[in-house]
Amino acid sequence: MLSKTYSFGLLGLDSYLVEIETDINRGLPSVSIVGLPDNAVKESRERTRSAIKNSGFKYPIDKIIINLAPADLKKEGSLFDLPIALSILAAANQTNKEKLKNFIILGELALDGTVRPVKGVLPIAIGLKEKGFSNIIVPQDNAKEAAIVDSINVYPIKTLAQAVNFLSDSKAIPVYKKESKDILKQLNHYNIDFSDVKGQSHVKRGIEVAVAGGHNIILIGPPGSGKTMLAKRIPTIFPDLTLQEALETTKIHSIIGNIPNKGGIVTQRPFRNPHHTCSDIALVGGGSIPKPGEISLAHNGILFLDELPEFNRDVLESLRQPLEDGIVAISRATKALKFPSKFMLVCTMNPCPCGYYTDPKKNCRCTPTKIQKYLSKISGPLLDRIDIHLEVPSLEYSDITSGSIAESSQNIKQRIQNARDIQLKRFKTKKIFCNAHMNHKQIQQDCSLDDESKKLLKMAMDELGFSARAHDKILKVSRTIADLSGEKNILPEHISEAIQYRNLDRNLWA
Repeated sequence: MLSKTYSFGLLGLDSYLVEIETDINRGLPSVSIVGLPDNAVKESRERTRSAIKNSGFKYPIDKIIINLAPADLKKEGSLFDLPIALSILAAANQTNKEKLKNFIILGELALDGTVRPVKGVLPIAIGLKEKGFSNIIVPQDNAKEAAIVDSINVYPIKTLAQAVNFLSDSKAIPVYKKESKDILKQLNHYNIDFSDVKGQSHVKRGIEVAVAGGHNIILIGPPGSGKTMLAKRIPTIFPDLTLQEALETTKIHSIIGNIPNKGGIVTQRPFRNPHHTCSDIALVGGGSIPKPGEISLAHNGILFLDELPEFNRDVLESLRQPLEDGIVAISRATKALKFPSKFMLVCTMNPCPCGYYTDPKKNCRCTPTKIQKYLSKISGPLLDRIDIHLEVPSLEYSDITSGSIAESSQNIKQRIQNARDIQLKRFKTKKIFCNAHMNHKQIQQDCSLDDESKKLLKMAMDELGFSARAHDKILKVSRTIADLSGEKNILPEHISEAIQYRNLDRNLWA
């Protein structure tokens, strides 16, 4: 007997339809799975056999051939367990063969027939409509994730027996519904706030400018000055995720199985903080089965690199192309994949190996050679791609013991949201969302200067030796400062402030 079920496979962030054909014929008892299955799919033979028997059904003692089409694409993962088991039961006339064809089916099987959650449900649900399907059977733990997509019917199940009964019309399962807009309103709270940070008002101002325009930023200062504390509070002043951004972000996290259990959707902007020992593959993505790395998991959020010079130089250099293009391209012999990587880069570093080169109260123990070697770990082209360089000095005792309450994240966030609204209106037809993403043509159009501003910028370029890329970065940051001030035009004071945010270009540590 022959039966057919439908499932989906994943190729990067995209999904594709997989037809599972099962043929049962007389012969020596055996099970063959063809169609380029990986080891996880091959092992489904044993899982499905035990699950079928332990769920009270009869496993066919015949020759079973299972074909996964299209045959030229490698099938990966355990999500094919449930559709394979149902296909075998349908071919053995133990469930409704015709009704089975109306559903996309996903799920990993335990040996007792329990259905376990799988990865990548959201990109599969998004691709469902394109293939002419509107019904999907998923593990119960994946139901919220699948229900984010409107206009599809999600049927959550717990066991193989429940799926068989549902397909045999002996027990109905209600369609699972969840409004994605309602999910976004939930649980978007933080336990930290900028009001926790004493002093450092000029650093907070620089961070506000960076977030308002989506600019990359680096904080330079001695140990204990509050660099990491400031960086970890940056998410609290970011504008809330839009529904489109939440779907994009959740899609990436879904394929690695990193979805919040309660909501089924990422409601907070990602904050990724990889250790300095991470490899370039861990940071950028890749592997034998290409997966997104930290920079793609930070899409629409923040990538925080603490103690930047401690990272391997080759790892840091791999950031250059994603920072410029907002996309990671991973090429392998059999496939080439692209993952989105539009993130805000936040870095911290000491001015020297011991950390006290610029500290007025502690003596630096580093030789000039050591300092130069330490700073040379960060290349000029990478620094050029960081828009704002901020010096974070040590705190005075009076700042630490001050009883005054600093400005809250909510107040800063409101100003940033106002500036972002101006940018969204400016770029509504240009497919970008903030000043940091402007190309050269858009800079010429939206960052025009008066004569006094041009003269000031020329003086800075000549005396401080800024590169052409640094010139464009200054214009972008100036545009953001003007937006925060509510000014239509860029004024000399905006240019002056933007120039002050290029500390490393001015060789302060040389």
